[in-house]
Amino acid sequence: MTHFLQPLLHDELVVMRAPTQVWSAHDGSIGGAAIHGITHSDVRVVRGLRVRIGGATAEHLVTAGSTADRVSIDALLRHLDDPTPDPGVRMRIDRAVDIDGCTETLTITTRHPESIATSVEIEIDVDASLIDLIKQGMPGAPATGLTVDGDRAQWSGEHVTVTLTTDGLRIAERPGGLLLSGDVVVPPRGSVSVSWRLDAADAISVVRGATGPVPWGRADTSVADPRLTRWVDRALTDLDALRLTVVGHPDQQFLAAGAPWFFTLFGRDSLWAARMMLSLGTRLAGDTLRVLARLQGTGHDASTAEQPGKIMHELRRQSLVIDDDVTLPPLYYGTVDATALWVCLLHDAWRAGLADDEVRALLPPLEAALAWMRDEGDADDDGLLEYIDLTGHGLANQGWKDSGDSVQWRDGSLAEGPIALCEVQAYAYEAAMGGAALLDAFDRPGGDDWRAWAGRLRAAFHERFWVTDPATTGPLGPYPAIALDAQKRPVDTVTSNLGHLLGTGLLDAEQSALVAARLGSPELDSGYGLRTMSTDSVGYWPLSYHGGSVWTHDTAIAITGLARDGHHAVAASLAEGLLRAAESFGFRMPELHSGDPASSTARPVPYPASCRPQAWSAAAAVAVLHATVDRPA
Repeated sequence: MTHFLQPLLHDELVVMRAPTQVWSAHDGSIGGAAIHGITHSDVRVVRGLRVRIGGATAEHLVTAGSTADRVSIDALLRHLDDPTPDPGVRMRIDRAVDIDGCTETLTITTRHPESIATSVEIEIDVDASLIDLIKQGMPGAPATGLTVDGDRAQWSGEHVTVTLTTDGLRIAERPGGLLLSGDVVVPPRGSVSVSWRLDAADAISVVRGATGPVPWGRADTSVADPRLTRWVDRALTDLDALRLTVVGHPDQQFLAAGAPWFFTLFGRDSLWAARMMLSLGTRLAGDTLRVLARLQGTGHDASTAEQPGKIMHELRRQSLVIDDDVTLPPLYYGTVDATALWVCLLHDAWRAGLADDEVRALLPPLEAALAWMRDEGDADDDGLLEYIDLTGHGLANQGWKDSGDSVQWRDGSLAEGPIALCEVQAYAYEAAMGGAALLDAFDRPGGDDWRAWAGRLRAAFHERFWVTDPATTGPLGPYPAIALDAQKRPVDTVTSNLGHLLGTGLLDAEQSALVAARLGSPELDSGYGLRTMSTDSVGYWPLSYHGGSVWTHDTAIAITGLARDGHHAVAASLAEGLLRAAESFGFRMPELHSGDPASSTARPVPYPASCRPQAWSAAAAVAVLHATVDRPA
């Protein structure tokens, strides 16, 4: 039986500006790993690239870049050099990526007083593979219509048309792709350069790269830990390159979820990232709110999980086939938390200074979102929000931990839905209270009704979610279950979901202290951040996607809640863990990393298929800065 394996990412080089990305080895070559390639708008258009100078491959020295969209790769050309130890002939590849494609400039430099005559050959393997197939480790698709006309080549596939041009190089067709070649003379003590440019256009794109300035201000890191300063600086350059817009609305930006798989709009991810960035201004929040409001559900469609008032989950250029059982439509609404999070972001953005006119225009979507929580989110009318996939082909779990095994009992068995997640009740409570405040402030009716609704939800949570049996809770005392299952039983696994309850108002002071102590325990605090699942659970595994790994944004949400509720010591401990991890990862924090303890590993173990850069992992740097340095009230 053939087993397809998802590509590993952790050791590869990525240069990107959404929706274009180039994955390669650190020497710049493409083709040695499954993820390698030049991808535009979720279609890989180049799967191989090899450079030879004078018939030989250069010897890699160093790769460096200060922004997400540019890198310089230095190498030696000792076969063109003299035999002395000091290198005298070198090569640099400058790779630059933009929203339409990429450019590579190859420069050969010599220190010697004699000129050097040599040749440049660049082999390019063309492609037209969907990124979703690459993620699944399945065979790709060949490009079609490859043509060469002078210094220009063109090919296409999956509705993407690619044009490649050169400066100083000839183009010839070869089996599988192109050969770019040229004869060059490096002048004495001088250099010579050649270059090529790739442009790609997607005829069915739903998102496009953003142009213009970033929609946030500067971060003041003057009093921060130097590691936090470097993390914030790196994060902001990555977030710059993750900016996208929806086709037809180039003036409204949001953050793509992450590279390489998620260069598109995700409701939950874009909302959390914008919320974490609020200390740097409200424009990103306002844009994100408007983009999502435009796609807000207006009717019932079982095939897409659309419901009136519901905020969408993800937007794709075409249907997404995940496996034999899961196929998501291009516009999919299968999320239980994005609607409440949209309301929370609107309230927080208003408190942070979003202009009244902008807020007022979003009040009708606000009222529709609140109504969804009451009428659709609480499908069984028990006062709590729950989910179950009714499409028959959608996501089984619809909170942020959306893998199939993410909601499990302490003994490792899976909980059966409908599922009511603990953090979703916190989001809904905070949304109802914040929504009521907005309705009052703008002279709209309903504020008292929503406060009463929130009060009933809070009472139901206190009554039903807490695990209190001493045989289960141990010395740290009672804690909230990750969820209620179909029989309304509290699912007793201890998880990082607890951190999302803090700072929302759902818990009283005593309950908040119990949760803080739990988050600071060695079962959850790995020393490199917060584990998604406690080590005392049967299902714990440090490299489980949602069952023991550490997610940067998840830890940052806990840190923010801890700081809001006054638990600064635990917040500082978790923040220190993230800073240790950030330093190890070169201050580009991945989507997630292993939950192995810092006491037994000198550096965090990578989760090998983790996205990077990733929007909410990058935005987490700003959230940690705000929570630990600014110390919001």
